[in-house]
Amino acid sequence: MKLRLPFAPLVALRFLREGRMQTLLILAGTTGGVAVIVFLTQLITQLQAQIVDRVLGTQPHVVIRPLEEANRRAFDDPASAVVIEPRAQRLRSVDQWENVARLAAGMPGVTAVSPTVTGPAFAVRGQANKSVALMGIDAERYRRIVRMEEYMIAGRFAVDGTRAVIGSELAKDLGIRLEDKLRVALPNGRDELLQVGGIFDIGNKDLNRRWVFVTLPLGQSLLDLPGGVSNLDLTVADIFDAQTIATRLQGATGLTVDSWMQTNAQLLAALRNQTVSNNLIRSFVILIVALGIASVLVVSVVQKQKEIGILRAMGASRAMILQVFLIQGALVGAVGSILGSLLAFGLLNMFSAIYRNADGSPLFAAELEPRFIVLAALVATGVGLASALIPARRAAKMDPVQAIRS
Repeated sequence: MKLRLPFAPLVALRFLREGRMQTLLILAGTTGGVAVIVFLTQLITQLQAQIVDRVLGTQPHVVIRPLEEANRRAFDDPASAVVIEPRAQRLRSVDQWENVARLAAGMPGVTAVSPTVTGPAFAVRGQANKSVALMGIDAERYRRIVRMEEYMIAGRFAVDGTRAVIGSELAKDLGIRLEDKLRVALPNGRDELLQVGGIFDIGNKDLNRRWVFVTLPLGQSLLDLPGGVSNLDLTVADIFDAQTIATRLQGATGLTVDSWMQTNAQLLAALRNQTVSNNLIRSFVILIVALGIASVLVVSVVQKQKEIGILRAMGASRAMILQVFLIQGALVGAVGSILGSLLAFGLLNMFSAIYRNADGSPLFAAELEPRFIVLAALVATGVGLASALIPARRAAKMDPVQAIRS
């Protein structure tokens, strides 16, 4: 049994088939436009996700600290010529940090809280010494803030007693291997002999050279902060809600609360500018594709005036003629979206094989998210329909007698 198409789709397909060259050109333009949109969207989304993951993979999303100490005037007289010198900041504990930690953990959006005590120290081995940041942590809780187990190159991320975890650059500078001894000396005169139980490479040379992890009690003792913590580190479910959560916590605690969006303001601005640029490129591509489809269909209407007049004389209504050209636009958009998505996937495969990270891994994955394909199909089909509307209305308004005469 032969399948018969309705009048409008049948005529639309015939018009497209008869104008093969025009159809191929308009389809090529739509395919290229969709490929550019899908490729750029997928590429920029992946690169932004990698950048954010690398930056936030080594730091908490929100940090709670004590308020900074400041000198005050003895007499509040605006006319006074007294100059107030900035006050040196000493290491202090977050006031009632256990209560603050419980408050933060119970706040919607917060997924983990880790108490940390950190301060300056010197790592000494033989005649060599390096300035480091001593970090007293609860390893189990800190793992939920920074995925340290992913960065371990020797031993494991576990601190117990006097066992410590240090960075690869510090180990190289001091000639230290796993299970070697390391002495840390602090400005307050305290020192401790540590045993290296793990070495990490976090991908940042400065952090690899500075971080020395010890247990929280040992850190409190060495930094002369018994029972206290210098900051509370938090992670949140949605990283772009970090500033909102930080503002709420600051209002609830009265402490200094910083989010990654404040400490990495330049990175955030760069990501936003990148997103704006991507949106502008997509908008211009959509506009160009729409103009291309509209211009070709306008030419098609002019070329097929006689056919349109004959169809009207045979009883085709204006609505039917309107449907014919709208269907053409929708078909071009739909087919172009499928071909464009395939072309975008091919481009992603090609570029992922060419561009690599420093360690040889692909800069981005050659994969397409289904939501981008669906969005591209909807946009392309919608643009095809919108572009075909003007020539379709022009064709529908034609007088059959004049169309046949011309």
